[in-house]
Amino acid sequence: MKFIDEINICVIAGKGGDGCISFRHEKYIPYGGPNGGDGGNGGDVYICADKNLNTLMHLNFKKIFQAENGKQGKSKLCTGKKGKNLLIYVPIGTIIKNKINKKIIGKMITDKQTILLAKGGIKGWGNNHFKSSTNRTPYKKTNGTLGEKKFINLELLLIADVGLIGLPNVGKSTLINIITSAKPKIDIYPFTTIIPQLGVVYIEKKTFIIVDIPGITKNSSKGHGLGHKFLKHIKYCKLLLLIIDIKFLNKLDIIKDIKIIINELNLYNKELLKKSCWLIFNKIDLVENKKIHSIINNIIKKINWEDKYYTISCLKNKNIKFLCNEIINFIINK
Repeated sequence: MKFIDEINICVIAGKGGDGCISFRHEKYIPYGGPNGGDGGNGGDVYICADKNLNTLMHLNFKKIFQAENGKQGKSKLCTGKKGKNLLIYVPIGTIIKNKINKKIIGKMITDKQTILLAKGGIKGWGNNHFKSSTNRTPYKKTNGTLGEKKFINLELLLIADVGLIGLPNVGKSTLINIITSAKPKIDIYPFTTIIPQLGVVYIEKKTFIIVDIPGITKNSSKGHGLGHKFLKHIKYCKLLLLIIDIKFLNKLDIIKDIKIIINELNLYNKELLKKSCWLIFNKIDLVENKKIHSIINNIIKKINWEDKYYTISCLKNKNIKFLCNEIINFIINK
């Protein structure tokens, strides 16, 4: 399924129903009084968060969303039916903005959270409202008002506890495939992950949500590759895991890779560097144990890394459970 995380729509609330001009026509009462009923109010447009959605794809084929108009009033003081409200469902994490002035209308944070987008028009009055001691047969009514019309920008930010970042083909997709039920595409060529992958990790009745974004490359912050488009999805993560491929054990190349990622995060949004970020050295099954710790310790000293770091093998499922437990403990204590 195609992943769409930003879309523009137009919402139109229903028009209020018009009032009615009518008079009583009963036997032996030739000059009955006014009995025209009021119209019905127009339907409102609401937006509602749905935990079962993870993309805005379902809104991509329809750009205008309109609630039902109120019905016209009728004789015998019958009030017109109110127009049906319209509910637009979006994923949790969707930010709603007024497209014209860019102001934020609301943020969808919890399941079933509902926000009014456009208010329906007000009903018109029937001629029964205008009778008086001096005007027994008023030929006057009011029409319903138009409902609000707004141009809305919807932007989805995936809500996850942990974000996976790194260059292409370092094992991010393999890791999320092992620890969650998400099934991202895995291959040997770059950019096999072309959309964010969201998964839930369960560890002894405790859970955390993890997101894997497409590989970051040099100049991602300027639009190169795919990672730049999805960097926004790690904005709300409590923890970042920077996955590093160490199979060739070239210290200079590994340091270069780390600096590329850190630099791109800094260029995109300096706030991302304030988050806790752990270095995860992957593919340790392909090198000798004696060399691993020596090389990694030299790297950590060289770049003055102050946060935690771990070694894993996604292929052999080595140290994965330990890493997940560390993540759980971090999130609980955060």
